[in-house]
Amino acid sequence: MTGAAAAYGGSVFSSLLIANRGEIAVRIARACAEAGIRSVAVYAPEDRSAMHVRVADEAFALPGESVAETYLSREAIVEAAIKAAADAVHPGYGFLAESSALARAVARAGLIWVGPPPEVLDLVSNKVSARALATRAGVSTVPASAGPVMDAGEVSQFGDDHGFPLVIKACYGGGGRGMRVVRESGAAAEALAACQREAQAAFGRSECFVERFIERPRHVETQCLADAHGGVAVVSTRDCTVQRRYQKLIEEAPAPFLTPAQDGLLRQASRALLLEVGYVGAATCEFLVGPGGELFFMEINPRLQVEHPVTEEVTGVDLVREQLRIAAGESLGYTDALAYGHAIEFRINAEDPAAGFLPTPGLISALRLPGGPGLRCDFGYEAGDALTGSYDSLIGKIVVRGRDRAQALARARRALAELKVDGIGANRHFHRAVVEAPEFTAAVAGEYTVHTRWIEEEFAPVVAGLAPATALDAALPPIAATSRMVVEVGGKRLEVVLPAELTGGALAAPPGAPGRVAPPRRTSKRSAGAAARAAADGSVTAPMQGTVVRVAVAEGDPVDQGQLLVVLEAMKMEQPLTAPRDGVVQALAAAPGQRVPMGHLLCRIGPIDDADPLDRSAEDVQ
Repeated sequence: MTGAAAAYGGSVFSSLLIANRGEIAVRIARACAEAGIRSVAVYAPEDRSAMHVRVADEAFALPGESVAETYLSREAIVEAAIKAAADAVHPGYGFLAESSALARAVARAGLIWVGPPPEVLDLVSNKVSARALATRAGVSTVPASAGPVMDAGEVSQFGDDHGFPLVIKACYGGGGRGMRVVRESGAAAEALAACQREAQAAFGRSECFVERFIERPRHVETQCLADAHGGVAVVSTRDCTVQRRYQKLIEEAPAPFLTPAQDGLLRQASRALLLEVGYVGAATCEFLVGPGGELFFMEINPRLQVEHPVTEEVTGVDLVREQLRIAAGESLGYTDALAYGHAIEFRINAEDPAAGFLPTPGLISALRLPGGPGLRCDFGYEAGDALTGSYDSLIGKIVVRGRDRAQALARARRALAELKVDGIGANRHFHRAVVEAPEFTAAVAGEYTVHTRWIEEEFAPVVAGLAPATALDAALPPIAATSRMVVEVGGKRLEVVLPAELTGGALAAPPGAPGRVAPPRRTSKRSAGAAARAAADGSVTAPMQGTVVRVAVAEGDPVDQGQLLVVLEAMKMEQPLTAPRDGVVQALAAAPGQRVPMGHLLCRIGPIDDADPLDRSAEDVQ
């Protein structure tokens, strides 16, 4: 038995497979390194040279190409764990983190699952059954459908019974995916279909339910831990109100601007929920705070959260290490944690806020992270790494901590000014605008008026005025002094590094690998001019690299301005494209499942009396 195994309650816990990628896989691998546990990464083909496989002690390939065949395949995950001789599996967040089927498969293979028991996952990962649990525990909830809705008629009926607006949500998963607000009956069909597609793509389950939409709420939550011996600790509260498309962008701990009564109620309700279900592991209980201060339970996230670092920074509790202790059967030994100071987390995403938060996949040509007191940077990418459109847009997280919220905000302004991301668009300037906004800083008469739709509503003019988050034209000089080749032996990833002069460059580093920086793609004046001409003549082009998931029109169809034409998907988010003017659909060049580059000409909306084919002179926008 190794020393690391002995440190975890005497159980054989010396190696851990991380069933995830990106920033969270890096975070878990680092926790393993501190605990003396061997970390094993898994990867899809396009992640062969990703940061998480470089940080882990070992890495194994997942067979297949698509997300469904790799990170969403429980068979592939368990097979990799067995091949790697791992003792345990940590699912991270997203993908299969809430899958009771994976938890059972891990247990059948004789491995330790770092998460709640499968029967608990069955209850809490389904938001419908979690709401029933809350009712039994005496926790207030928002009115919702009794189960998944099957069609748009059921959505409309719920609206007729409970009033509009309502919100459709994926039963499984989270992160704002598979979620749409419906304000009138006529929008139900399109919204439900979009939610089902997003949920299926992100979580492998398409079921959705409906609940009454609370206008202008705050989003608060509690970070909790529970052991197998009946111990429950509420480690801290958090505020996650700053969101776009119901995906969190900024989080804080402890949650500011709560009354002592609200704080006490959040903690009491969270304990009651976890004790009612017999929870074991890390959990987040999420709530809405209504305009009148009332609290409504939303869901339990039975996993680690993206925003977990802010809790760690104000309490000193290493949540990943606590997950490992709990999985090894140890007792928590405490029921609360003392919070000191204030922490704020900023999600740095590959997206362009000025263009409606469109994803901006590509290659990171330069990345400079900030430093100084009270600062933590958790990133899943480095300079030279590529972000594809297949996965989440999260590059990393900047976490600042101060003795109070004012000092944390001051450090945030400095850190965001120091951050440099070149080669892709990123949302740094959005964050810089938020931390100067009096609504967010609560500088106006001490009032905090931010709500979950604040970005789309009150803050929208500021976002629209931001400079486009475009890539730099100037390419950085290559810095490779070595040639690298990634090889796989029995599915295990090995990296061979040789002096470049010995290979003559024959073993060139794969795209995105360290030691090679490719220049960002330039946007020529000719292409920009072609795009302008296309917009002027009614042409509709892809605003991003992505996959066509729906075509809502056919060649020759008459359409009104604003009518849905095509839905693109990139980085797990859907982007609807609408008609720029009244007219007729001409030269439709889009089909479901088609992958298109940014600038690809999808169709033209010509005048009703214009049957001429598309002017192919505009094709150079591709």
